[in-house]
Amino acid sequence: MAFDFKKEYKEFYLPKNRPEIVTVPKAHYIAVRGQGDPNEPEGAYQRAIGVLYAVAYTLKMSYKTDRRIEGFYDYVVPPLEGFWRQEGIEGVDYTDKSAFQWISVIRLPDFITEADFDWAVATAAKKKKLDCSAAEFLTVDEGLCVQIMHYGPFDDEPATVALMDGYLRQNGYVNDFSETRQHHEIYLSDARKVPPEKWKTVIRHPIKKA
Repeated sequence: MAFDFKKEYKEFYLPKNRPEIVTVPKAHYIAVRGQGDPNEPEGAYQRAIGVLYAVAYTLKMSYKTDRRIEGFYDYVVPPLEGFWRQEGIEGVDYTDKSAFQWISVIRLPDFITEADFDWAVATAAKKKKLDCSAAEFLTVDEGLCVQIMHYGPFDDEPATVALMDGYLRQNGYVNDFSETRQHHEIYLSDARKVPPEKWKTVIRHPIKKA
């Protein structure tokens, strides 16, 4: 059976709908950086997602090519994720989506090396006739965080974030946002097939002791 990150690492992909503190280990990702409103049709964010999945599935299906990746095992491509920030704002302001600076990512299995990644980018670009030059191999060590499962549309996230902030105050922690520690979302629902009121999104914030 294919390795499924969501099932093997439930602590990080399937939290409860109440705040909890976790220590997130270092992980490698396919990443594309950009800025602007993610809802813009055929905008930069939508193009970034196309690049991410092209590279992700090239790696997943590498066993059907001449590329032999050491330690390879079959796996389910992990869900889409995103790191979000806006200049001069702690957290995010959902009313000004044009100000978003984002890093859209898909997690990589640990056996994928940078050389394997470079091969996949070149192969995906050639096979899909797609400019994949924006893709990068990104390592993120999130460390101490608070997280929660949010149910519903993205625009309803402020109420869920308020629950997280209240939990931090009660337990002696504060948010620890910076250019490298950002608002993090993991998208567990296919927005093309699931109505917004049923969307499931993991929200994760970096924290430190108050």
